[in-house]
Amino acid sequence: MKRVFVLSSLVAGYFLNAQSIGNSPYGAYGIGDVKYDNTVDISSMGGISTAYIWDFNNNFNFRNPAANTNLELTTLKVEGTNENNYYRSDFNNIKSNKHSTYLSNISIAFPISRKVKFGMNFQPYSSKTYNILTSGTLQDDAAVTEAHHFHGEGTLNTVQAAVSYQVSPEIGIGLRSNFYFGKLYDIEEVSLTGAELISGYSNSYRIKSFNFTLGSTYQKKLANDKKITVGATYTFGNTGSMKNVYTNSTYYYLLGETKGYETIIDQRETTDKKFLPQEASLGLGYGKDTKWFFGTQVDFKKGENFNFLGQTLSYQDSYRYSVGGWILPNFNDFRSYFSRVIYRYGAYYETGNLKINGSSINKFAVTAGVTLPFQKSQINRMNSIDLGVELGKRGTLDNNLIRQNFINLRIGINFADKWFAKRLYN
Repeated sequence: MKRVFVLSSLVAGYFLNAQSIGNSPYGAYGIGDVKYDNTVDISSMGGISTAYIWDFNNNFNFRNPAANTNLELTTLKVEGTNENNYYRSDFNNIKSNKHSTYLSNISIAFPISRKVKFGMNFQPYSSKTYNILTSGTLQDDAAVTEAHHFHGEGTLNTVQAAVSYQVSPEIGIGLRSNFYFGKLYDIEEVSLTGAELISGYSNSYRIKSFNFTLGSTYQKKLANDKKITVGATYTFGNTGSMKNVYTNSTYYYLLGETKGYETIIDQRETTDKKFLPQEASLGLGYGKDTKWFFGTQVDFKKGENFNFLGQTLSYQDSYRYSVGGWILPNFNDFRSYFSRVIYRYGAYYETGNLKINGSSINKFAVTAGVTLPFQKSQINRMNSIDLGVELGKRGTLDNNLIRQNFINLRIGINFADKWFAKRLYN
């Protein structure tokens, strides 16, 4: 039987079983819906991080491992994300909603010496959960209905370890290792009216891989406590692989998901070492010590080919343009709590790495957030709660595709103290 696979029908057919889809229907492609790699405070500023050196002593920047000159305390962060997506398509004028909540980051960081800082964290890198059914009659026989069932699931996680070294008061360098691990699964099942057997085309992925992020910063102090910061990062290398087992078989279901009379027609095992893209980032920031900061940033991801249900598809090169910053009225004003709150703002525009039916799947959002210090928190022991919100859209209504509007809520708790300080007296 000739196999028919049309990408546009897969996306449009998402609405036939919308509540089984993951955070984005576009996550059905490749390694899933990739999460932007940042924390609540950074995401609240549009994602600016490359030239972002925190003025206080209680935060570690994993995005640019070189930007941690001021870290003096051991910091422990736990963060969660609530995603609320609202989908619309001109395909039958259908609308749908999807909500999900997940743990988005756990990290710990501490100074090893005055010049050397170290941090480790865990976070999801990508995920996919979709369950789509499309059907139609055959062109040469209108009495026969052909149904395509698309299903995918899995999560790819990452563990990161980063070290920063302050070469001089103005120059910092850093290195972050990234370990990716997880399993992903895609299958297309094709059935015909009156046929007992189902034709299945599945891909099973097992991922274990390393790559590395190199970072650098330059910060120049100016008059009146002003400062200008330049930062750059580059992610390179891939020492592991993604093992893929592609299977084409026929079968029928006995009970539930138990397959009966399965016959394997074709099975191939391949290894891909280019599924993680090379990335680069350049940032520029300007601010006043402990008062305010504004930054801008450009991120680049190189497009790569990937295998999807037996076909070779490709990601195109993508760019992300971000602006954002923070304002702190007066942290020493203990008469007014809100004068000690840090207010964050930002926006970004991302040219998508997916192009479907000639339409690029781009993304735009505005962001905001606050850092709420604990009531008795002092400037040298700043324990806090970070809150963030992101409002935006992704995709397009052109060519029967999907426009995804989203409101993402984030919360994080940051505990900071001198846990590993040496005692002067026993």
